Amino acid sequence: MNIREDDWTSYMAIRAAWLSFVGGRTQGEIAAQLGVSPAKVHRLIAHAQKAGYVKFQIDGRPKECLELEMKLAEQFNLTNCIIAPDIGASDESSVLRAVAVSASQYLTGLVSGGSVKRLGVGMGRTLTAAVEALPRISRSDLEIMSICGSLTRTLAANPYDIVQKMQERTGGIGYYLPVPYFAENLDEKAMFLTQRSVQDLMTRAGESDAFLVGIGSVENEGHLVQRGMISKEEQENLMSGGSVCDLMGRFLTIDGELAPAPLGDCAVGLHFNEVRGSKVIALVGGESKVDATLAALRTGVITDLVTDETLARALSLRVGLQLAQSA
Repeated sequence: MNIREDDWTSYMAIRAAWLSFVGGRTQGEIAAQLGVSPAKVHRLIAHAQKAGYVKFQIDGRPKECLELEMKLAEQFNLTNCIIAPDIGASDESSVLRAVAVSASQYLTGLVSGGSVKRLGVGMGRTLTAAVEALPRISRSDLEIMSICGSLTRTLAANPYDIVQKMQERTGGIGYYLPVPYFAENLDEKAMFLTQRSVQDLMTRAGESDAFLVGIGSVENEGHLVQRGMISKEEQENLMSGGSVCDLMGRFLTIDGELAPAPLGDCAVGLHFNEVRGSKVIALVGGESKVDATLAALRTGVITDLVTDETLARALSLRVGLQLAQSA
């Protein structure tokens, strides 16, 4: 068999995956058969999973999750609510993984159906994890449109931009918005918006059949702070002004109203009001995001929610307490 050098890792990863998941072999047995070390086998299997060669799916969710889904769907007028079960680990990576698996199953159905020809996408850690968990889907006709600036303020690529990852998984055509997520000031934003290419891309993005967005926080663990998208001073100003949520670059108070945040006016990309009335799918994970999620849901823009059981319980409890206090 002739295998190009650049395909050798994928070839070995696929064979290792077959031996592990179908053949039921241990990593030691696979190592002996392939003539590599057990550590190499571990890396090969991890590569196969990350590259989308291994499709993993658990049909159904526990009764408690289904009950929470119905409750939240009714409270926030959601078309779909999907809650990933608690997997017994509170670390962020485990929570992201659980949400990513549930979201990938949902997105597989959405994209495979063919009704979505153009998908507008935001960015964030949860979205990135979900797309990485997607199996390979043949949709060469799918257009993947960035709905917000794809760059940082230093014009570096944002590692949480999912256009390229989505393109790799589906074979579709990806379109980046080649401007920063936040402009330095309103004059710079106006300059970006005068560019014909930016205008055309934003117009096309706004006409997407569905939108996939993340829900960000302004706390220290939020990706805006972690990736240096905003400064410490800007974070403090946002929090002192009552901001608890970043939704498509705009900042919200806990009531779902726009916060008095000049930084939000410098966001380059679609405003969430521009996608109101469309199918808007939000992915979010982690109990620390309860305020951000509540704020985003209260805008009435989000139609579909994928989250984790711990966050969903905290959200339901918060809403229940507020209803009791107002009664």
